[in-house]
This record gives sequence, structure tokens and C-alpha cells, in this order.
Amino acid sequence: MTDVVVRYEPKGAVKELFQSTDNEVLLSGAAGTGKSVGALMYLHLACLSTPKARALIVRKTHASLTASTLVTFREKVAKEAIEAGLLHFYGGSAQEPPSYKYANGSVIIMGGLDKATRLLSTEFDLAFVDEAIEVSDEDLDTIVSRLRNGVLSRQRLIMATNPGPPTHHLKKRADAGRCRLLYSTHEDNPRLYQDGEWTEYGRTYLARLDTLTGARYHRMRWGKWVAAEGLVYESWQEPTHLVDPFDVPPSWTRWISIDFGYTAPFVAQLFAEDGDGRLYLMREWVRSRMLVEDHATVIRDRLLKGQPRPRAIITDHDAEDRATLEKHLGMGTQAAHKSVSDGIQAVQSRLKVQGDGKPRLFVFRDALLERDPQMDETSLPIGLAEEISGYVWAVKPGNQTGLKEEPVKENDHSMDAGRYMVAARDLGGRPRVRWL
Repeated sequence: MTDVVVRYEPKGAVKELFQSTDNEVLLSGAAGTGKSVGALMYLHLACLSTPKARALIVRKTHASLTASTLVTFREKVAKEAIEAGLLHFYGGSAQEPPSYKYANGSVIIMGGLDKATRLLSTEFDLAFVDEAIEVSDEDLDTIVSRLRNGVLSRQRLIMATNPGPPTHHLKKRADAGRCRLLYSTHEDNPRLYQDGEWTEYGRTYLARLDTLTGARYHRMRWGKWVAAEGLVYESWQEPTHLVDPFDVPPSWTRWISIDFGYTAPFVAQLFAEDGDGRLYLMREWVRSRMLVEDHATVIRDRLLKGQPRPRAIITDHDAEDRATLEKHLGMGTQAAHKSVSDGIQAVQSRLKVQGDGKPRLFVFRDALLERDPQMDETSLPIGLAEEISGYVWAVKPGNQTGLKEEPVKENDHSMDAGRYMVAARDLGGRPRVRWL
């Protein structure tokens, strides 16, 4: 047996995986970004460096694992170490599943969840689920229950997937804070992108992806969790527009935008505007079946807690709801600019990345004050960051051209409130608050 040098430089989301300490991590991104290679390398290096560590590699089926994931592991991750005699493949037996066994006593067990009886009858330090979108939430919880070997200082579940619909349990698992979602991009893969330029292979590969259409294009080319064709806001990208919360200077202008509702959810959004005119959605309240006066209490005591007074409160046009809100808040409101077409165009303009490399509209991660249990029960998107990936164009009946005319009026309450905010800033005069 000889020593071997492993040369690997993690980039982007995979680099964050190596640096993070989260117990569960989901690597999500477009096709071909290096998610699986990075996760497999993480397991391989952990087993090389720590004696008697135990890891697990799984996919939904054994056939899919052997046809793809294990080929990647053998040819792109562990090839030099195998040739140097630091690990060898064991084909399994009636009592033991197939595995790679390391000279230091570590082992990586592998298999499909369609043959999980032997596979999950032991304990592990690490588990990697490739193409995790194929497995169930129950499968993941079962795997987590086996992460108790205790040799490594941290027992971790690592998942990799191309995106699916935003209602998928993986996305909801991440949105609920159960796992950390890391977005992998094509720039993360050195085979596609090196020294600030696309490689010849990278240009060819992206050209193939650019021929895709509909939801598949947005998922495989851009790594978006989308539900259907015809996205209204095609420029929206979570890695760009979702930002970690930070301490917003008191000098930045605050705004509130509101879309009234009772059976449909009521939405209140707190925005901050920086000195360059960029808008940041800091906090968001979304709740159905609640009275306006109770919403007013939440806005006053939670949405605005510790914040400067807003410059304006921009609301839907319902006269009775506006009067009730003004009475209980002690502040006046301003009727929103409700024209849909030019409002959408204004939002689209803000989402585009400008010459300085930044868009003009951002959303804080975890902006939502809390989730509406009734909406969760029916798997409805809650908040702007969840609604936007399913906000699609509708075509009116009888339209023979198939041209996009208006958005589908469904699950769009936060979208409406956000549009009111942008329209107030970009399509009209500068609004001002009235104190009652």
C-alpha cells in the first residue's frame, strides 16, 4: 500500500458544504454543476482521514445507483485511492450489502432504497442520498435515524438533486429549516468553467441545456424549483435574490405593503429601501381567517418591532378594511396602484441584475414571521419567496394565438402585495404616510 495525494478544490455550494456544520444539507442546482461529485468527495475524504468511519450512499433504486452514482465515485472520486490500495470494492453477501472498504477500517456501504432491509440495519456517521428528489420524506427520516455511529464528531445527511416543483417535500423540508439548502451553479464545475471563462465543453453543454423548454428548462438550466411552464418572473433566482438577513440601518426608508384577505390570506410586507433605491423585503406576515384589527396588532407589535416608522402603508383598495386598519394602527394608508401589466413589468425590471452586478429587489431568507398552519395543511405556498416560483401566465379562453395575457389568479397574494410596493415606488409619485 502506498500514500496517495487527493487533489480537490471545492467551489460554490460544495465549498459551503465542506465549511458548514449543518446536520442536514441539500445540494440543489441545475444539471451538471458537480453536486454529486462534491458530496461523494466529502464522504471519501472523511473515510480516508478517519479510521472506522461508516458512510452510506443510496438512491431510490439499486439499478440507478450502480448505473450512475457508483460510476462517478469509482471514476471521478476514488480512482487514485483505489489504484493505490487504500480501498477496495466488496461485492456483498447474504449478510452484508456491497461496500467500499478502506485500509484504515472505514467503510462506505451502498445500495438502493428498494432493497433497504440489509442496507439500513446498521449505524452510520454520514449518508449521501443522490437524486434525493426521487425518495420520500419517510425514507429520509429513516436514514436520519441511522446516523448514530459516533466515530465522526458530526453525523450528517447530505442530499443532492436537480430541482422539481416548489411544493416538493425536499423544498418544504428546507423551507421549514430542517435542512440547509445550498444552490450549486454551473460556475462551480471546473469542467465547465475555469479562470473566469466557459470551457469548450461548458459552452457545448450549456447550449444543449438551452434547447430545453418549459419547467424542465428552468430546473435543468437555471436550477429553479418551478411548478409549471410560463413563469411570470423568469429572472428570479434564489441564489441572487434571496439574501441572509442583516442589520438594516435605521436611516434606510421603511415601507409596508398590504393585500387584504380573510378566506384568502392577508399579506403584510415590510420593505427597506437603501440609498441606491434597492428594496429589501425584510419581514412578511401571511395569515388566513383572521380579522383586520388582529392583523393590525401583528403589524404594530411584530412586523414593525424595533423599526423606524414607515414612509407609507400601501394597501389594496377595500374601503372598509382600510378604515379598520387605519383605526387600529393609528396610521393612514395609501391606495395601491393596481394595474397588473405595468406593475409586473416594474417588478421584472427590478429583478434584473444591473450593471453593478445586483438586482434592485431582494428578499430576506426567513422573512416570514411564521407559517399559516391551515395553508401548510393544504400545501399552499406561503410568502413571496414561495409564491414566485409558481407564479405563471394564464391564457384567456378563446385566445387562438396562445399569447400570454395575465397571470393565473391563484396563490398570488404575496405577489400582489410585492407588486403594489414596486408600483408605488416606480410608477407614481413618492408616497407619504398620514398619521391619524
